[in-house]
Amino acid sequence: VQLVESGGGLVPAGGSLRLSCAASGSIFGIDAMGWYRQGPGKERELVAGIRSGVSADYADSVKGRFTISRDNAKNTLYLQMNSLKPEDTAIYYCAARDVMSGEYDYWGQGTQVTVSS
Repeated sequence: VQLVESGGGLVPAGGSLRLSCAASGSIFGIDAMGWYRQGPGKERELVAGIRSGVSADYADSVKGRFTISRDNAKNTLYLQMNSLKPEDTAIYYCAARDVMSGEYDYWGQGTQVTVSS
């Protein structure tokens, strides 16, 4: 499985960005996808996840501001980020969970999101 993110950039506080993650390869073995982020000096954290037939989950810090969605026809995952804050500054990674291992085994290269104050 290959994952390629796009859509990061520099945005002022209060602004919006939409990240995209195009998936290819053996995606039939994937049962969930998610967005993680790692800010400067911080641990990597799960921002939002989505599973087939199940509602999405969000980190408390982004609830009401971020929306995860997927277009199965395009094999693409999205993260709509609104009301961005400087603390949202991070490298954002797309990840896919293997149905056999139950782990997020596949990762994209990451895309930088910088929110200026």
